[in-house]
Amino acid sequence: MDPLRLYVDAQFASPYAMSVFVALHEKGLPFEMSTVDLGALEHRAAGFSDLSLTQRVPTLLHGDFALSESSAIAEYIDEVFPGTALYPSEPRSRARARQLQAWLRSDLMPIRQERATEVVFYRPSSAPLSAAAQASAKTLFDFAEALLPADAENLFGAWSIADVDLALMLSRLVLNGDAVPPRLASYAGRQWQRPSVQRWVRQVRPPL
Repeated sequence: MDPLRLYVDAQFASPYAMSVFVALHEKGLPFEMSTVDLGALEHRAAGFSDLSLTQRVPTLLHGDFALSESSAIAEYIDEVFPGTALYPSEPRSRARARQLQAWLRSDLMPIRQERATEVVFYRPSSAPLSAAAQASAKTLFDFAEALLPADAENLFGAWSIADVDLALMLSRLVLNGDAVPPRLASYAGRQWQRPSVQRWVRQVRPPL
């Protein structure tokens, strides 16, 4: 098998790098990991910028093939390698999982700004949520409540990578002490204890 190398942010705080890291571990794939210091603009420097078309992390290098954008990487991994399925097998559930991933990456900006993942991996924020962030949180809760079946551990029966992505978005609020519906907080907490997720949580991080 061609070697795999995953490029992630030097702070191990990117939710998208975490998603691919978890996907690789769930597949049981051996891989090397390299860090990119975004603060020092290493993603713009020659070398990485030649490797990654979008000059972003995560970027996965599989042999001589480099791919960025986390959901594209997860889909590629799922299609190329056997092992734990990262997406539901049923077409509509798979489409819904991809919809959720796209939405989490393109919407809810007030939450992503006011509860950046530093509150998850470094320290909480003492600032209250703005009105815009509260409105985004309600949208998030409504979506999650509608998608998560009653008394279910996962969104689509068996675990999928979309569970990790949703749990991390919820955890921006849960782990900061913001109000989250108990059912959703419990769901996020269960996903957070998954061994592949905890491997990312336990990464040694440099000071901010």
